[in-house]
Amino acid sequence: MANRTLVPQAREGLNKFKMEAAQEVGVSLKNGYNGDLTSRQNGSVGGQMVKKMVEQYEKNL
Repeated sequence: MANRTLVPQAREGLNKFKMEAAQEVGVSLKNGYNGDLTSRQNGSVGGQMVKKMVEQYEKNL
């Protein structure tokens, strides 16, 4: 399955969320290609995003 946004209108919000998460963990992302980052840096951004999503879900329970 391809990595794609199921709701295209959400793309801008997801990008903003990703940039905020990167800033929180000290990774400097730029718009577009970020292939120069290490797997560890990219993983920390993804991990931060998941952490924030879980916190938001638990808050809404």
